[in-house]
Amino acid sequence: MKKLSIRDLELSGKRVFIRADFNVPLANGKVEDDTRIRATLPTLKLAIDRGARLVLASHLGRPKGKPESKYSLAPVAERLKELLGKPVIFASDCVGDGPESRSKALKNGHVLLLENVRFHPEEEKNDEGFSRQLAGLCDGIYVDDAFGSAHRAHASVVGITKFVRQAAAGLLMEQELEYLGKALTNPERPFVAILGGAKVSDKIEVIQNLIKIADTILIGGAMAYTFFRARGFTTGKSLVEEDKTELALTLLGEAVERGSRIVLPIDHVLARSTEDGAQTQLTGVEGTPADWMGLDIGPKTIELFRKEISRARTIVWNGPLGMFEKPAFARGTMEIARAVADATAKGATSIVGGGDSVAAVEQAGLANKISHISTGGGASLEFLAGQKLPGVEALTPI
Repeated sequence: MKKLSIRDLELSGKRVFIRADFNVPLANGKVEDDTRIRATLPTLKLAIDRGARLVLASHLGRPKGKPESKYSLAPVAERLKELLGKPVIFASDCVGDGPESRSKALKNGHVLLLENVRFHPEEEKNDEGFSRQLAGLCDGIYVDDAFGSAHRAHASVVGITKFVRQAAAGLLMEQELEYLGKALTNPERPFVAILGGAKVSDKIEVIQNLIKIADTILIGGAMAYTFFRARGFTTGKSLVEEDKTELALTLLGEAVERGSRIVLPIDHVLARSTEDGAQTQLTGVEGTPADWMGLDIGPKTIELFRKEISRARTIVWNGPLGMFEKPAFARGTMEIARAVADATAKGATSIVGGGDSVAAVEQAGLANKISHISTGGGASLEFLAGQKLPGVEALTPI
């Protein structure tokens, strides 16, 4: 169901509560990576240009329901001020007399950033009283631009929507729903999904859902070894979820029944350890020596995956295909990033989500060659698994 957009709202002179995703890495009291802040700038600028009075909220990290200086959003306020080129007022709390009086003093185009909502345990409990207090900081208008938090039924994501007149999607949220929604409901074919990462258990529901939708699923990374073990291959010291081998066989069978193909690596790079300078060797996947572990896909697999990707018209990628943070085991992930960028240049729609795969694309200098980089790790996975996201469901339908 289509949701109300910030584009549809009358914003001039109104205090607008915008839930952003400013959960960014900090180092020495400064923002280390401002990607998520930049991602919400179009929404903020649109609201400012239309004369709104902005009240911004976000979480940062995992404080235990009480203030912790290392999780303060104060450095975010400084960086946001630089990016917007205008003052950003910072409130030392997100509810109470201080934020309330500051929100009431806002003038058109002014920006107020509240302190970390997770400094209050009521945020994660979706507490009604806390939600009502947050809603009291705006004039009945709420905008959610934090897709990365949309899978959390928290007060600033869901609870607040019960106490406002309009709950709309921001431009970033809208973009996420548009790209991911089209991939799942009406993808241009062939549709190729690339799944990596460590554990099958993290992506069971994603695989089960994509089997119904995707034409081909390429599986790499450590999760491939659970499938190898299920097929009776020896896997050495490679990471295997022993209790998921039966499930892996079931998923392979389901794919055949549904007419979807699961493609696994055919060769891999092995090492005795993950230490820098460790001895490596390249072998087929059928048998891994006892004291070796698989840490990257090999050149034959890269070529196999590249051919599948080159034919695709829709590509969804979540999870690295090896231990890419180590240069010795980065080639597979980097080559697949290039293959996805090449397919995009030829007209395919590509969506990359999940922290590690996004980092790999950025590391390869290809982020601007991907159709859509998803800002939501857990939210992207749940969406791809076909689950309804509480933060999206709570928005006003149109």
